[in-house]
Amino acid sequence: MVRRIDVTGAGGVRLAAWEFADPPKNEQPKAPGVLLLHGLMGRASHWASTARWLSERHRAVALDQRGHGQSDKAPEAEYTREAYVEDAEAALDQLGLGPAVVVGHAMGALTGWQLAAKRPDLVRALIICDMRASALGAASQREWEDWFQAWPVPFATLADVRKWFGEDDPWVERRNPSRGEFYAEVMHESPDGWRPVFEPEQMLKSRQTWVYDAHWEELTQVRCPALVVRGLDGELGRAESQEMVRVLPRGQYAEVADAGHLVHYDQPEAWRAAIEPFLDGVLTGP
Repeated sequence: MVRRIDVTGAGGVRLAAWEFADPPKNEQPKAPGVLLLHGLMGRASHWASTARWLSERHRAVALDQRGHGQSDKAPEAEYTREAYVEDAEAALDQLGLGPAVVVGHAMGALTGWQLAAKRPDLVRALIICDMRASALGAASQREWEDWFQAWPVPFATLADVRKWFGEDDPWVERRNPSRGEFYAEVMHESPDGWRPVFEPEQMLKSRQTWVYDAHWEELTQVRCPALVVRGLDGELGRAESQEMVRVLPRGQYAEVADAGHLVHYDQPEAWRAAIEPFLDGVLTGP
């Protein structure tokens, strides 16, 4: 069962949270909470596979972050780092999940470690999936602007979406069907074809709030156990990921072979194998 739970985020923005399991019975002991945060352009449904196996022992909820999925995309809303962190904070409070394990991919991972630094009472453990702590710079932001301009929207069919993002996109080095599926999930049918469910301008606005800055200082403030996971072909390099582990007061490291940036989507079984021992330790540890 999947159920939607509406959450009120920072500034009154309406957020859609999704629980991929039956709601807990009153007589059951409270299961440890897990909040899953997708990356830029993602949506809660990208966590469906992860959330379903997590729900065997946890109360797992995935959040459509502001501007994404079925959450509000109000143009007047704030798309700042503070707003994203406050949204996650509000979700944990309103859903009664805290102190929770926060699992974040890319932008969601940055939100997770900034939240853990700000509200250690709400985060019992953290999983950081393929997110860099270094500043990426103006050139990176320009590349993203050009990339959005290159999208051949509207797409005539979902098959065209899968083919372009999985094969034809100039950023694709080799055929990647899972990448095509990932982007097919963030498209909706409009009168003239298939378009993204998000506004590219809002994605660029969200991204520019972190690409010019480094985020090492917040890592030093994360006091809970933290696991840094990288795909061997992802965006987070080995040297930087290991430095992140060193900087984190209680950092651990895992990597997933044959996975790119979309680690949990590329290799779901290997992703589970990489994070499950960490979760077991969090559940059974002091």
